[in-house]
Amino acid sequence: MGYVLYDLRAADGRSFSPFCWRARMALAHKGIEPNLRKVRFSDIPCIGLGAGTVPVLQHGEAVIGDSWDIALYLDEKLPDAPPLLASDDQRQFARFLHHWVSTQLHFQIFRVIAPDIWDRLDPMDQPRFRETREKRLGGAKLESLRDNQGVTVKELRSGLAPLRAMLERQSFLGGGAPAYIDYIVFGALQWARVVSPVALLEPADAVQCWFERCLDLHGGLGRAETATP
Repeated sequence: MGYVLYDLRAADGRSFSPFCWRARMALAHKGIEPNLRKVRFSDIPCIGLGAGTVPVLQHGEAVIGDSWDIALYLDEKLPDAPPLLASDDQRQFARFLHHWVSTQLHFQIFRVIAPDIWDRLDPMDQPRFRETREKRLGGAKLESLRDNQGVTVKELRSGLAPLRAMLERQSFLGGGAPAYIDYIVFGALQWARVVSPVALLEPADAVQCWFERCLDLHGGLGRAETATP
């Protein structure tokens, strides 16, 4: 019984969704190479599994439509594979990171890369993306965000101070080895790497060094996705 993952793609086929990258890294962590089904924003309602967003993982009759729930499902179904959430304490920390990244870090990164996302979408997806994202921005045009990218990047780097302090002392957020905690944050930075030429971090930043280690995990799964130069 195989695993099928519905994965959001840009017009050129690159995988860029931060949530889909969480799921892809979680599956690789468990030693699973899923059958990837490439979808655009406009394809999501047509998946036919009751999905409103991606990723969606299909495993036999089971359909899981949220990156957090996918991680829980994989730990439940594959207890003999390396755990994604090894303890209750790690699960609580991961839940905190899940909410912090989704509500804070993603928005900071979005303010940097939103115009680049629009540039790389399939033309069918662009009008809806512009309408919904500019509404979130209070009516500001996507292109106007480029005027403040330098300030936004500085704010982003400052906001990563707690993660930086951890990663100056250990190789991964999960400790000596990667865990789902790492994939939550990795997905956000991979999102930017794939769609935008803007460097979010300095090369010597402990967070950037950690990100480079994550790109090399699981046979270089993350690094195999082409970055925007």
